[in-house]
Amino acid sequence: MSDEIAEAALRGLPRGGVTVEATRPARQVGWLFIVVYGMAYTGLWMALLPPILTGLTMRVHELDPAHATASLSLVVGVGALMALFGNPFFGRLSDRTSSRFGMRRPWLIAGALGGVAGLAVIATAASVPQLLLGWCITQLAYNAELAALAAIFADQVPAQQRGTVSGIVGISLPLGMIGGTFLMQALADSTRAMFLVAAVMALISALMLVWMLPDQRLADTQRPRYGWRELLGSYWIDPLRFPDFGWAWGSRFLLYAGIAVLMTYQGLYLIHQLGCAPADVPRRIFLSTLVQSCAVAIFSAAGGGLSDAIGKRKVFVAGAAVVYALALLIVAFAVSYPWFLAGMAITGAAQGVYLAADLALVTDVLPQRETHAAGNLGIFNIANVMPQSLMPAVAPAILLASDGSYTALFVVAAMLVALSAWVILPVRAQ
Repeated sequence: MSDEIAEAALRGLPRGGVTVEATRPARQVGWLFIVVYGMAYTGLWMALLPPILTGLTMRVHELDPAHATASLSLVVGVGALMALFGNPFFGRLSDRTSSRFGMRRPWLIAGALGGVAGLAVIATAASVPQLLLGWCITQLAYNAELAALAAIFADQVPAQQRGTVSGIVGISLPLGMIGGTFLMQALADSTRAMFLVAAVMALISALMLVWMLPDQRLADTQRPRYGWRELLGSYWIDPLRFPDFGWAWGSRFLLYAGIAVLMTYQGLYLIHQLGCAPADVPRRIFLSTLVQSCAVAIFSAAGGGLSDAIGKRKVFVAGAAVVYALALLIVAFAVSYPWFLAGMAITGAAQGVYLAADLALVTDVLPQRETHAAGNLGIFNIANVMPQSLMPAVAPAILLASDGSYTALFVVAAMLVALSAWVILPVRAQ
């Protein structure tokens, strides 16, 4: 590969795919690539997260109001199992894709198109089982795209830029949540538009990244073996062999247990704990998401850049987890909507710092990054999605034991997040 093509690839210009050996991330990536990469993440979050925050709650209330809590837990929990299966599976397939279009491009396109199909099923569902089917399709599709996006980070971004770029990726989360929840409440009169406008925007942003990505091409002779042993290996990395990765995985799992509670039950919390009318929930969640997301954006960019500057990640991860736990306690004991908003703002600040520093830390300790980046990042992503299945399964029991108290539910979530700060401490990487 010529020096000109190599430089163009690392700066994010729209060149053809190149071989794996030729593209180890050594030079800095340009801002054009970083912006488009962040836009692809933003589009995905815009389509995927607002249904959890608002859309599924409203659809369940519409289809099965008498059993809203149980039905919502079923839909979110089973959908999360699909994500749990899909992300590592598609990540491993991405690592061994020898398409003439590259290793990551096919999964970006397939995931974005599948997401449109899944959200279309949700928008037109006439029953909870149909809603469940649509959410499972959506989770599988967007987790295939997410696996490719995560691998692109390891493929393209050099170590000295990982904090900065992960900060930009962190900003994409609140931007997607703000944009998606705004569309949900602005288009509330049309169920189809409420779900599909964001899905189309996610597709467009994915295609933009596909067009300019200097994707790697894997020769058929370089494809890793893939049998039953490799399939099972898609869901497991030995923590005794790679202890830093294991501790980082555990910390992320515990943090996302708290996040899963807040995201899944925020709407029902507003209805049952703070007495909000169901029709007012989309507007209230949009406002809370706006407050939280602004804090995530500000502190994600600042935390990522600062962690690059001082060369340390772990202190940011642990400190942010403690602050997030305290914020969940504020939410748990909120007596009014303004108090709830204050708690959401603090969760946003903590989440921004945590995710920016933690993504860089995980990439630093990622096993076999050169050959199994997407697959191993998919295993790490299990820590993000498994709590989305476990917490909806556990939460009804907590609510039953506490006589329907969402305060008790959020206190349990705060305890889990506080534990995540302790779990990250044994990681030897700074």
